[in-house]
Amino acid sequence: MPKSRTRNEATFHPLDKNGFIPLYFQIQRALMEKIQSGELSEGDPLASEEELSRHYQVSRMTARQALHGLKTSGYAFSEKGRGTFVTRPKLEKNIMHLQGFTEDMRQRGMKPSSKLLEQAVVAATEELTQRLKLNGDDKVLHLRRLRLADGIPMAIEDSYIPLKQFPGLDRIDFAKHSLYQTLRERYGVRVGYADEVIEALPATTEEAALLTVPRKASVLSITRVIMTTQETPVEAACSRYRGDRYRASIRVPMTAIE
Repeated sequence: MPKSRTRNEATFHPLDKNGFIPLYFQIQRALMEKIQSGELSEGDPLASEEELSRHYQVSRMTARQALHGLKTSGYAFSEKGRGTFVTRPKLEKNIMHLQGFTEDMRQRGMKPSSKLLEQAVVAATEELTQRLKLNGDDKVLHLRRLRLADGIPMAIEDSYIPLKQFPGLDRIDFAKHSLYQTLRERYGVRVGYADEVIEALPATTEEAALLTVPRKASVLSITRVIMTTQETPVEAACSRYRGDRYRASIRVPMTAIE
């Protein structure tokens, strides 16, 4: 059940109605500051258009613009017949920047952790043989991990690493060690680039349970092959990110636009 509106309506700072900043943006900014400060928490209801209009002495259209701005910024969502509620903004997944989950979360000021779901040596499938440029009888190490930030499930990652390139890799406990750090420090791997395919897919029953999202909720699926600077594939992986917590972003150079 939503929390009481009491804390939401406790303070409404006056607007600068003679300034250059649009009124709707002043209201949006004030509400955003309450969310960022913790005065409003995830799941708290926001004041309605009518309430904002009355308290700030603005039109319903101005109040509607303020709430719309919060929603498009990822700080709120609406439910028909119930109202508008606080949510956390989605994390940007920059698909032009190759970065491990642990490093990514630390840079965001969040505490990363992992739960190892599976670690096993398996035969390479035909698809993996092609993607990793293997021979038919080559083995790969399969790692399946649940990635968390501040204790919240964020992604499920399946990684396949060719063992012929990394002898002894299967004996390392990846419940305690970082895969990329191990490849870099123990085996001298220098990553050059990754070929990625990005899709929006419905979560399977298992994925929904692990990520604590509704069944068939949208997930951001990124399938990739990581290549070294010598053009050697070292990992084929698939990551499923929570669709309610992630969105993909890309910076397009102006030279690419005609």
